[in-house]
Amino acid sequence: MTYPRIDFLYLSEQEMLAAGVNDAAKCTDCMEEVLKLLDNGDYRMGGEDANSHGSMITFPVEPEFPNMPKDGPDRRFMAMPAYLGGQFDIAGVKWYGSNVDNKSVGLPRSILMVILNDKQTGAPLAYMSANLLSAYRTAAVPGVGVKHLAVEDAKVLGIVGPGVINSITVETFAAMRPSLDTLKIYGRSRTSIDRCIAYVKDKCPQFKEFIVCDTLETCVRDADILSFATSTPTGGQKNYPFVEREWVKPGCLLCGMGAMNVPDEMVMDPAVKLVVDYAGLYETWAEEYPYPTFDTWFLIGSKFTDMVHDNKLDWNRVENLGAILNRKRPGRDSDQQIIIYSIGGMPVEDVAWGKTVYEAARRKGIGTELNLWQEPYLF
Repeated sequence: MTYPRIDFLYLSEQEMLAAGVNDAAKCTDCMEEVLKLLDNGDYRMGGEDANSHGSMITFPVEPEFPNMPKDGPDRRFMAMPAYLGGQFDIAGVKWYGSNVDNKSVGLPRSILMVILNDKQTGAPLAYMSANLLSAYRTAAVPGVGVKHLAVEDAKVLGIVGPGVINSITVETFAAMRPSLDTLKIYGRSRTSIDRCIAYVKDKCPQFKEFIVCDTLETCVRDADILSFATSTPTGGQKNYPFVEREWVKPGCLLCGMGAMNVPDEMVMDPAVKLVVDYAGLYETWAEEYPYPTFDTWFLIGSKFTDMVHDNKLDWNRVENLGAILNRKRPGRDSDQQIIIYSIGGMPVEDVAWGKTVYEAARRKGIGTELNLWQEPYLF
């Protein structure tokens, strides 16, 4: 970049695809490095403790102003800033608006953009379409868990919530465990189930059997890996998918990107390993969404913090995946060990994968160069 002139790169969704945003294996490698850096502390996010997921605008159920939006499922605006060091050494922010009713006008629930900034000057480096970026990094974080924590010969994958995220998650998990050959699906919409099956057949020919399950129990039983990515439920934890201990196959890895609940006794069992993407995120959520956090914030990691509050769980039992990757903590103890892995999603992941795709776009000459100014009017 030449100063004082500032130019930055705009990348549309098609240009992001051309630059490799949908490379599931490469994205998983990227997220592995992110989790290591998080565990080492080479990062900053929002909030006083640098661990905030972001700043969110929500709306009242009955606004007093006629033009103000009304509250609804997944209706919000959110800014998620981050700096990540190491090989990435980049600052940036993910910005999005979300509304379930978008589907009625042919739009995805969330529309996302990422801005990358020079860490010293704050000058923009890139402005990029981020729906695919966010989806692939979301799937890649549990993908790292599958790579390092799933049993080696895993064959049966069960998914709860067969939407876009879990479809990409299946693609990611398949790259990490080529032994997977059976997909069990539990979902409410036959349309989304059929769309998921079609996607997996196209992307992952290793799957030979597809089982559509009528109950959650049927989906959970006999699965070597489980992925939960349901739409955000309302009304608290009583409405989260509840998995009984006796349904879970010994050795199963349960990946919770969406709502999931299990008995307290299962969490308290020292034979069950508890893993999170980054513990600091859940500690901050416990402050931002006071106890009982799990009623408001549906991730299983927030059940862990609530149980710590209730003196039912020692927080030291909860392990960062990054600490396992950095060999500070042990991974899977045996092929019989059940592991519960909570995935919260963090803006450091967005800026890391965004930086990686941005660099690929630069190498390939992809994108549109835009000028911010020749020189600043105010100086």
